[in-house]
Amino acid sequence: MNFTLSLIIGLKEIAAHKLRSLLNMFGIILGVASLMAMFAITEGITRGVRASLLASGGVEVVEIIDKEPSEALQEISFLSPGRTMDDVEALRKGAPLLDLIAPELFNRSAAISRGGKPLRLPLRGVTPEFAPMVRFDIASGRMLSQSDIDAVKRVVVVGSSLIDELWPGEPFVEPIGEILLINSIPYRIIGIFEFCERDSDKRRRESGVAASNQERRERRLGGKVRKRITDDPLWWKNYVVIIPISTFFFDFRSASNSDGSPDRRLQQFNVRVSDISLFDEALEQVRTVLERTHRGIDDFGFRTREEWFDGIETYVRATRMNGSFIAAISLLVGGIGITNIMLASITERIREIGVRRAIGARRRDIFVQILVESGVIGFIGGVLGLFAAFGMVRFLGMLSTSEHAPVFTLGGALIAFSFAMVIGVLSGLYPAWKASRLDPIEALRYG
Repeated sequence: MNFTLSLIIGLKEIAAHKLRSLLNMFGIILGVASLMAMFAITEGITRGVRASLLASGGVEVVEIIDKEPSEALQEISFLSPGRTMDDVEALRKGAPLLDLIAPELFNRSAAISRGGKPLRLPLRGVTPEFAPMVRFDIASGRMLSQSDIDAVKRVVVVGSSLIDELWPGEPFVEPIGEILLINSIPYRIIGIFEFCERDSDKRRRESGVAASNQERRERRLGGKVRKRITDDPLWWKNYVVIIPISTFFFDFRSASNSDGSPDRRLQQFNVRVSDISLFDEALEQVRTVLERTHRGIDDFGFRTREEWFDGIETYVRATRMNGSFIAAISLLVGGIGITNIMLASITERIREIGVRRAIGARRRDIFVQILVESGVIGFIGGVLGLFAAFGMVRFLGMLSTSEHAPVFTLGGALIAFSFAMVIGVLSGLYPAWKASRLDPIEALRYG
């Protein structure tokens, strides 16, 4: 008996017992859907984390943070000035393995307006290195320059979505040279950053699934901006407001040290390693320089994106393993169901098997016939499971935040479907062996 004939007979057998076959496939369907949903969820988390990591500069970026000095240096910790602009200058001269050094000051809730009701948004005081550090591109105008820092100019560069809010009804306005009030202090707009969106959003928009560029910009003016802020990992790039760090010191740093000198401490301090293969050497250079500027006090530390990403990857792997185990249980239950139904089918068809053996069918033919039937059940259950998984992923996508929305992947679908096929075939091994071992004379007498 050839494979095609075995396949046709298997399909006829399934069609003859539709309800029983469907109930038998239910475990396979649930197992495939669960496995596929698990792959989609973990893939969505991974892509969201990678997008956030890329948006913040990549693994080459290292944040220099404050920390408690070691116990032996606690009593003289006051000698250290902390993270200041002196660190920036020292690193520029003494750490050649760094290609970018970006100090930062910020006000978490500055009033930004054109004279009307202000918007409350974070304000950052930065240097020109800020844009390449976090991968900003200028859409119009220019980025802050060193001359803006040196001259303490009141100039500002902003995100495109903020322009949409401040100039409603004018979706393509480019107000270079216009005045923006920041805490009632006038600043001149010199640049606007390009609109930032995730690759997945960009592909959907370019393929026509999402709204056109004009519709998207106009919709942002219709009261949906706050929703985008809560579910878009790149919202801060589109609402960013940056001014020269020297101007920030002058306009927004009224606090001073106990001796009356200006407070030059930094709130954020990032550096970027020029060559990732020399990552450890670069950090050692930074450590050496900062130990000198901090007068030997180890009140600083490093926060690397690699450690953060590795932690997320470990969590994702653990989630994938646990989810796979749960899905495997569903598939195992489905496999047991297939074995049970095939044994029942053999009991009903003992006389038929006896007739086939009597007219020349070999044991191998009977074995292949039953194995093909169980494989067909696994195949159909796998296909239905993929459809169920697609619906489940769409539903989970509506419940999830956009940055970690589940992603239906071809690789995950192939793995889940392959598992269904393997379970279907393995589940038919024992029934196929049992059917092939039937004595033809006894089988003809049955019933």
